[in-house]
Amino acid sequence: MMPNLRVLKLKVVFLLLLTGSCLTGADVQADLTSWLAPIVWEGTFDPKLIDSIYKQQNITVATTVFALGKYTVFLQDFLESAEQNFFVGFRVHYYVFSDHPEQVPDVKLGGERKLTVMTVNSSSRWQEMSLGRMKRLEMLIESGLVNDADYLFSLDVDTKFYGRWGAETLGDLIGVIHAWYYNSPCVLFPYERRPESQAFIPYSEGDYYYGGAVLGGSVKCVYQLAKTCREQLDIDAAKSIEAAWQEESHLNKYFLYNKPSKLLSPEYSWDDQKMKPQEIKIIRFSQVLKNYAEVRPNI
Repeated sequence: MMPNLRVLKLKVVFLLLLTGSCLTGADVQADLTSWLAPIVWEGTFDPKLIDSIYKQQNITVATTVFALGKYTVFLQDFLESAEQNFFVGFRVHYYVFSDHPEQVPDVKLGGERKLTVMTVNSSSRWQEMSLGRMKRLEMLIESGLVNDADYLFSLDVDTKFYGRWGAETLGDLIGVIHAWYYNSPCVLFPYERRPESQAFIPYSEGDYYYGGAVLGGSVKCVYQLAKTCREQLDIDAAKSIEAAWQEESHLNKYFLYNKPSKLLSPEYSWDDQKMKPQEIKIIRFSQVLKNYAEVRPNI
C-alpha cells in the first residue's frame, strides 16, 4: 500500500523540528511549516468550497497599493488584472496611496468593489517609498479601517495578477515565500546581518525568506505587524541605519518571532524575470518586467 503523502510530510516536519534543521530546500512543495501552518499551493484547497465558506461571513477585504512617483504607470494593469482575479465575488476596497492622484486611472470596478485615493507626499529616494509603507498602514488602520474591513492585504503595485487569488489566502497573519529564495538554504537568505540594526537576524536562525511584495491578514494582526515594524524602523533611523532591504528586512524579522498563521507559496508572488520551474503549477501574481532606471528617482 502506498504511504499517505501528507503523513510522510508531517514526519519530515517533526524530524526537522527535533533536529533543529531549517525547513527550506528540503521539500520545496511542503504543505505545512515546522510550526504546522499551512502553505498554500495549487491543489491544496478546494476553491469553490473555501470561497463559499467566507462568502457566508459577508467579509470585506481591504487592499493597499503604493503608487508613488513614476510607479503610477503600473496601476492600470494592477487594477484591471485584480478585477479579473482578486477575490472575485467578494467585497473589496482598494486604497491607492499616490503623490500623483490625478494619474490614478479610472478602472471599471465590479459590484461591491470601490477605490479610495490617499494622497501622500513625494519622495526623492525609492528606498523611502518602501520605508514609509508600515507607517501608512498603521495610520490607515487607526483612522477607522479596523471597523470597515475584516482582512487587509498590502501588495506591490508593479505587479500583475495572472490567476485566481481567493479566500484560500485568508488568515490571521499571512506571509509569502519569496520566489528567488524558496528553495535556497537559510544561510543564503538576504536578511539584515548587522547586529546594530533592529532587523538583525543571525546566520543560525531563519525559517523562510518572505517577500515584501505581499503581506496580509486580519486587520488587527496587520496593525500589530505594521506598528512593530514602524517602531523598529524609527529606532534604526535614529541611529542612521537603513536595513539591507528596508521594510522587507524588518518584515522578515517580525515573522521570525511572530510566525505567520498561513504562508502563500511563490505562486502568489512570482517574478516575470524568473522562468517557471516544473514544481510551480500556476503563477497567480508576479512582479512585471521594468527598467528601474526609468521608474526609480535616485538610480
